[in-house]
Amino acid sequence: MPNEPLLIRQARILQPSGEFLLGDVLIRNGKIVEVASQILDRDTINIIDATGLTLLPGVIDPQVHFREPGLEHKEDLFTASCACAKGGVTSFLEMPNTKPLTTTQSTLNDKLQRAKNKSLVNYGFFIGATPENLPDLIEANPTCGIKIFMGSSHGALLVPVEEQLDPIFARGRRLIAVHAEDQARIIERRKLFAGIHDPAIHSQIQDEQVALNATKLALKLSKKYERRLHILHLSTGIEAELLREDKPSWVTAEVTPQHLLLNTDAYDKIGTLAQMNPPLRSPENNQILWQALLDGVIDFIATDHAPHTLEEKAQQYPNSPSGMPGVETSLPLMLTEAMKGKCTVAQVSTWMSSAVAKAYKIPNKGLITAGYDADLVLVDLNTYHPVIREELQTKCGWSPFEGWNLTGWPVITIVNGEIVYQRGQLYLEKRGKALTFEE
Repeated sequence: MPNEPLLIRQARILQPSGEFLLGDVLIRNGKIVEVASQILDRDTINIIDATGLTLLPGVIDPQVHFREPGLEHKEDLFTASCACAKGGVTSFLEMPNTKPLTTTQSTLNDKLQRAKNKSLVNYGFFIGATPENLPDLIEANPTCGIKIFMGSSHGALLVPVEEQLDPIFARGRRLIAVHAEDQARIIERRKLFAGIHDPAIHSQIQDEQVALNATKLALKLSKKYERRLHILHLSTGIEAELLREDKPSWVTAEVTPQHLLLNTDAYDKIGTLAQMNPPLRSPENNQILWQALLDGVIDFIATDHAPHTLEEKAQQYPNSPSGMPGVETSLPLMLTEAMKGKCTVAQVSTWMSSAVAKAYKIPNKGLITAGYDADLVLVDLNTYHPVIREELQTKCGWSPFEGWNLTGWPVITIVNGEIVYQRGQLYLEKRGKALTFEE
């Protein structure tokens, strides 16, 4: 049964030009069919009165860890997609470090089937590189790209040395996304700081040099083969400056809201809840990363949503796991910065929607224009509301931004022309679709 037509009336609509239009959007069969200052109601149409609200393309979060299969006590595809819907995230790209690992066509197929059955929003999955699965990396479909853990991992997904990395870069054309940390240096520094239980030491063990070493190696291999490279969760000013000087046209990079807005001062306030990989950095890095984002050195934003239970996080460092949730708060966090004058709303939308669609070659996503998929979010930029633990949809039930007073919270989230979230209510029966990726 086709979707019912939907008419959004009197929204402040972000256009592809970056300008705003006060007007209407008509949606039929999951697609935007018209954007105009006024659209006459010719049919019996479901109407959304969007007076006072701003209409943006739905967020595409290109780096999440949703923990299913195998780690569902932390999160699962249903709970995570509920958090996405509430946060205005209409599509996600999920990482391979589940149990079993997503390293073969069969494990990829399993995730796609699970998401088809469970996810309120659209979905795509990375295939994980191991030192042994090169044929799978070339042939598995559909996938948004190859994920390589150069460090901060263990077991089969760890590919830490050039001799193992080179063949992956040498064969195939698929995008390679790297977690760029130097595993050998991490191991060496863990010994150096052994016995220290202050979580703040995490940022010294996995220091800026750990990140820079791995990013340099990934760049070297990318240039050797002119291989499409994406650098995940850039965390340091020195990496940003490296890319400012040396960033081939086929290389992209992302940054998380955490690395823009939090720093090592957070350990004193929230302890192990501030622990992630790559770690939070000293405060001066925040501004360098912001400037790199504004200048286009960094291309877009991802959350690296990586939930753990409060019980797991309560363990003494270094037994406490690294990672934090983010899909519910990323858009309000960035829109709050826009309202402070740090950037524009149009820039936020580019970084969280259209630039992601372009980088991963996802057709018909990320803009509000006729012919595009109706993945949309209506946000309220006139009202502020704090991040409250009890209101979160993520199964882990906490946020490093708890208590932050934010604007731009989603009021209505639309996926493929259907409302999946509206004013506090989730439409739990709705299901997103598998994303497609152009070669």
